Amino acid sequence: MGQPSVEQPPAQYTDRRHRGRDIALFSGILVLISGALLVYSQTMSFVWDEGFHLVAAQLINAGKTPYIDFCFPQTLLNAYWNAALMRWFGENWRVTHVGATCFVIAAVFLMADFVRRRFPVRNWRLACAITIACMIGLDVVVMQFGTVAQAYGMGLFLTVAGFRAAVACIERNTPTLAFVSGLLAGGAASATLLAAAGAPVILIWICFSNRAGNRWVKSAAFLAGSLIPFAPVFWLFAKAPRQTFFNVVQYQALFRRVNWGKPTTHDIDVLSDWLTSTQALLMGVLAITGAWFVWKKSDWSRERRAEFYLAAWLSLVPGVYIATAHPTFGRYFIFVIPFMAMLAAAGLYVIGSKLGSPARSFWPAALVSILIVLCLGKQLYGDRDAVQWKDYEKIAKKIEQVTPRNEIFMADELVYFLLQRMPPPGMEFSYSHKLKLPKKQEDLYHIISEGELKKEVQSGRFYTVETCKDDTIDAFGLDDLFPNSVDIGDCSIYWGKVKQSAAAAPN
Repeated sequence: MGQPSVEQPPAQYTDRRHRGRDIALFSGILVLISGALLVYSQTMSFVWDEGFHLVAAQLINAGKTPYIDFCFPQTLLNAYWNAALMRWFGENWRVTHVGATCFVIAAVFLMADFVRRRFPVRNWRLACAITIACMIGLDVVVMQFGTVAQAYGMGLFLTVAGFRAAVACIERNTPTLAFVSGLLAGGAASATLLAAAGAPVILIWICFSNRAGNRWVKSAAFLAGSLIPFAPVFWLFAKAPRQTFFNVVQYQALFRRVNWGKPTTHDIDVLSDWLTSTQALLMGVLAITGAWFVWKKSDWSRERRAEFYLAAWLSLVPGVYIATAHPTFGRYFIFVIPFMAMLAAAGLYVIGSKLGSPARSFWPAALVSILIVLCLGKQLYGDRDAVQWKDYEKIAKKIEQVTPRNEIFMADELVYFLLQRMPPPGMEFSYSHKLKLPKKQEDLYHIISEGELKKEVQSGRFYTVETCKDDTIDAFGLDDLFPNSVDIGDCSIYWGKVKQSAAAAPN
């Protein structure tokens, strides 16, 4: 007699079991990445520039209006979001970091889930989705800057969400999703103008790739949606056109470079930094390979290739736009990372299929993901002694200790925020001290030039002065002005009544 046959489970049951396993693995990876981002946001996450963003939110909660009552050369959506978070949960930097990190986590999920559902090669979907999640969520730039109170996290999420709504809208007869896509892409620009280039790219793609309904109606709906997030800026422009134009346009176009002695040299250094980043090189090589394959070699459907073309344009056009910022910074390119990661997924498939078996996707994805984790670990280890919020908390505590309550002090915006003290007029945005404008304009825009600030310090207006800049210490003569001083980390605190003989000495 022959051996008894082993009954095979139905194919439907096997598919469900595999699908459940894949979803569990995908979800587990996302949970780990989310946990890493949240832990980092509450420990090492710190950027000096987030200080004026937090002060702006604090002032908004105190009833002040940006542009009209204080200088804030940014678009407004993220500032009001931070203000709302602090109103609900307390004026604490940790609250805003959690809010920003949740945006990053949502962006990671949206992009990874998109590839998991729509990557043309079915048995590579999970591997590519996990790789994309690691490429975005564990990218050094995303972790360092997407988790702070600045607008990077919000802009990242809104751009990715606008992309997904655009892809869905071209397959529907109604213009509703086009309107939503415009609302999201416009919201990204309203959070930060660094994300502004994404909206026109998506609009043009919708117009040319539309497959259902009227393309012109959808384009109009997209435009209408993209303008809504700018309603507060339009309202403020109607109320105070000169101040609004200065903060949104004039400062960004003309004055932001005054803090950099050689902005062109700086830009060249920034634009070549990717050559020293393993993560950036890896993503770049895979993305270029993927883009070339989709364009020249793939037999994928026209519809699927169009989605990758949109990702390519959302990498190229915003990348060029950001590169023209003068000066530019590596963190500005955070908004192209999700779309380069999508192209890199195609590159991973191409290279992995050539080097191994097209049916086996696990090892290529695992190797790339492990390399990304190792690079991140090396970077974080190197940053272990960098300035963090705990350092500024020590500075704020010392200033509070030595400064009488009825006296005013000059400090970084971070300190005003931590002590929940309103900055003196003109001190809300320290970069503005580098500007030198006619007195009437300075008063209108609520800024104080460095020369005027020096006079105020030497006249004894400030009982306490804190700075982390050696050139400010030397230029203001702080060592000779104040009777008391202490160094905390790289920063110095001076306090007491100024020595009149030093203040009266010729500069």
